[in-house]
Amino acid sequence: MWPDEFARRYRERGYWTGQTFDALLRERAATHGDRVAVVDGERHVTYRELRDRALSLAAGLHRLGVRRGDRVVVQLPNTADYFDVVFALFRLGALPVLALPAHRAAEIGYFCSHTEAVAFVTTDVHEGFDHRTLAAVAGGATVVVAGDPGEHTALAGLYDADTSHLPPGPWPGETAFLQLSGGSTGLPKLIPRTHDDYLYSVRASAEICALTEDSVYLAVLPVAHNFTMSSPGVLGVFHAGGRVVLARRPDPATVLPLIAAERVTVTAVVPPLAQLWLDAVAAAPAPPDLSSLRLLQVGGAKLGSTVAARVTPVLGCRLQQVFGMAEGLVNYTRLDDPDEIVLHTQGRPISPDDEVRVVDDDDRPVPPGTVGHLLTRGPYTIRGYWRADEHNRVAFTADGFYRTGDLVRVRADGYIVVEGRAKDQINRGGEKIAAEEVENHLLTHPAVHDAAIVAVPDPYLGERSCAYVVVRAGQAPVTLATVRRYLRGRGLAEYKIPDRLQILDAFPVTGVGKVSRRVLRATLRATQEG
Repeated sequence: MWPDEFARRYRERGYWTGQTFDALLRERAATHGDRVAVVDGERHVTYRELRDRALSLAAGLHRLGVRRGDRVVVQLPNTADYFDVVFALFRLGALPVLALPAHRAAEIGYFCSHTEAVAFVTTDVHEGFDHRTLAAVAGGATVVVAGDPGEHTALAGLYDADTSHLPPGPWPGETAFLQLSGGSTGLPKLIPRTHDDYLYSVRASAEICALTEDSVYLAVLPVAHNFTMSSPGVLGVFHAGGRVVLARRPDPATVLPLIAAERVTVTAVVPPLAQLWLDAVAAAPAPPDLSSLRLLQVGGAKLGSTVAARVTPVLGCRLQQVFGMAEGLVNYTRLDDPDEIVLHTQGRPISPDDEVRVVDDDDRPVPPGTVGHLLTRGPYTIRGYWRADEHNRVAFTADGFYRTGDLVRVRADGYIVVEGRAKDQINRGGEKIAAEEVENHLLTHPAVHDAAIVAVPDPYLGERSCAYVVVRAGQAPVTLATVRRYLRGRGLAEYKIPDRLQILDAFPVTGVGKVSRRVLRATLRATQEG
């Protein structure tokens, strides 16, 4: 994945230490065995119990036939079971493919087929949706269910006390798991993360965020999100020996009492949630007890400076802006930064070896402080997507820089200000939507001749999606309700379904009479923003 000269440099400089996820858990169980690692409602799991449960489940999964290098699609909500499963797979050297609870048949079917998954681990019912119905798209994968398994394999029945038959674990340079890209193409790309590169970002993030064994982290966003996993996230808390508290829902009625009851010190949200919490606290007849909260991280999308300025006065804690991507590069404002930086920038990179280029459309460097395309490479930024050679030739430069798709400017002090996106992607409250993917689903509708998905500004979510549709001649007009129902029927995740619909007689064309979908989206987006 990394050329030898870079891998050697990253080891020599102490970024890659040879630690695996399994070793991390074993070390914490040895040093913090009786300390609570995870709080899931009334359930409290110590570090020693988490290690033992993961080892026992690894033995059961091995007996089920899961082997080193196998892919296992994992779709679990914020429960303690998630940690049992991923650490069990880490121990085996099998690769969790980290799906989100919001994914439905279209996404799960693709993940299972593309990765040739040997198993699909999910829950029974979450937020009113029966995830066991997704077994129909799992192909040949064994379906394992946390909770009532129905006709499938029960997760609870796989724990095996006899761990003597377990093979040796993986080595640090191996791929540890596959994350999902929010990219702009028709199908999600898979991001291979190694033990070495990912744990470096975890350790460095924990240090930047001053985590200690007294830190209490509230996991509000899905734990499979890169932000919640490692920035510094749940893994950063485990590294520090602290405690992770799992929130089943992100609404103020759920999280504000949890912060008070569990004495939460740090949590991470996307901008719409930050605004929702701020409004709830400001409107509360009696102020909730947030005296333990030290730090609110906001990332996933750009946080407006007006909302940012409300965080400390309303919540009484420090704000930290986080800008990063599952492919690698993560930027933080620092805890001792002046307010001007915290309110108006998205931070600076983790590592001295994070290389950042800002270039024009022809890959030429732009003058300092000028807006351009962000390119990056470094000790925890991937050099290619998993099994995507053709796409990699576009997504990465010949010398290994990743094209993030973000438009940024870099200040003289090295801090980054995000100015927009160059990719055809919608950032809906931190959830990334590839326009092409939704368009391809719309084009299967018998009444749709052509379709384009564009982002429209939204004061709450940052962006919402609007579908522009040309209806086939002789067909009845489609409505937003019928389009949304049709896309749900195709198994598309709810957050990808368009918020708005506009019917056009025809799409505009270029000067030579051709429809340029990229120009079309840009024109429509400019119309909306104007």
